[in-house]
Amino acid sequence: MPLLAEGFAFLLTMSLTSADIQRLAQLSRLSFDPPDNQRMREGLNNFFAIVEQMREVDTSGVMPMAHPIDAMPLETLASHAPSAAHGMALRLRDDVVSEPNHREVNQRSAPAVEQGLFLVPKVIE
Repeated sequence: MPLLAEGFAFLLTMSLTSADIQRLAQLSRLSFDPPDNQRMREGLNNFFAIVEQMREVDTSGVMPMAHPIDAMPLETLASHAPSAAHGMALRLRDDVVSEPNHREVNQRSAPAVEQGLFLVPKVIE
């Protein structure tokens, strides 16, 4: 079990109480009314239940990925992102202009425009 998960293992084996939520709220400098406390407790307990279900999945033999795109075959990646280097890209398509430039139309109602830029009053001196 990873070190981080070991520190929070108690959260996955038991549900949080109202006192736990109050303590978390105090540490977070938050304040909850009783209905909010209950809603927060139920939400967190539901989250921990999902985490527990995920922990039960057998992941032996699955290599960790640094990025979800690592799971894509290089052929697919090359066809979707030709600019990708060595099978890694931050987007799945090339960055191309797809909308016409409406700058002049959009700036007609502006009180002040200069060289295609909106002019605004100085607020910090």
